[in-house]
Amino acid sequence: MDWLKVKICTSTEGIEPVCAFLYDMGITGLEISDKEDFAEFLENNRKYWDYVDETLEKLKEEETFITLYLTPDIDGKEMLSHINSAVLNLKNSDESGKLGNLRVEVENVKDEDWSENWKKYFKPIEVGEKILIVPEWENEDIQTNRLKFIVNPGMSFGTGSHQSTQMCIEELEKYISNDTDMLDLGCGSGILSIISLILGAKSADAVDIDENAVGVAYSNLWLNGISKDKYNVMAGDVITDKVLRKKFSDKKYEVVVANIVADVIIAISGFIREFMKDNGTFICSGIILERLSEVENALKEAGFDIINVKEKGEWAAIVCK
Repeated sequence: MDWLKVKICTSTEGIEPVCAFLYDMGITGLEISDKEDFAEFLENNRKYWDYVDETLEKLKEEETFITLYLTPDIDGKEMLSHINSAVLNLKNSDESGKLGNLRVEVENVKDEDWSENWKKYFKPIEVGEKILIVPEWENEDIQTNRLKFIVNPGMSFGTGSHQSTQMCIEELEKYISNDTDMLDLGCGSGILSIISLILGAKSADAVDIDENAVGVAYSNLWLNGISKDKYNVMAGDVITDKVLRKKFSDKKYEVVVANIVADVIIAISGFIREFMKDNGTFICSGIILERLSEVENALKEAGFDIINVKEKGEWAAIVCK
């Protein structure tokens, strides 16, 4: 099915009046992109990443716009005419120009362009010596001697394509055994903890500051046919939540993994040993190369012996005991 993609370029101040007349027309399925909100989001969440792709940085300079979709038939074209008239009226009343240029852009798109075509860009990925990451829709067609981790990439949060994740998986292959209890800090999609279970871990606990990660991780667990009695996911911040930290320090783990960013790894380095059994292994990644020496120094000061440092592209991973 074809659609008319209608994009109304405005400003932060223009979002409310534009949405108001669209709602009055009965149009409620709107996508709103506010460049001021996006710029604020990037700035206020820097502690959760050390690197932002330059294409995302450029979005801070993009216009604010509202997007909606209409059917390309008579009804849709009539609605488009009403929208153009309403935008023109709004523009004529905006003497100060604070509502932006109020430009209307229209594009013909096919349904599969924005709901299905993205799938062709996600293909099975071999990681390490044992793991094959497989998108859910290709699972039945894949025959392999590797252990499959099945994922729905539409859930986001981490699909195994990032170099920092791949380095963690490569190291987990070396340290996970049937006797391993492991802990995944900043679990996202649960990829590292679920792969640990696939590799034979006895149990895995996982935590993330984003509450949405809990549902996503359990959904990926279900996709891989693993029982929940081996897996526990929770939301929380181990840096500030002492009750949560006590849960982990009371249990203790053979392997702890944290695929986060340098600042967070440095922050947890002072107490992460509390979560670990004697001779336990800590695998951390998500470290840009420019911050590698800082993280290494913090881990050494916390009493860790660094066993291995891996690098891929702009990223590094550290294995220590």
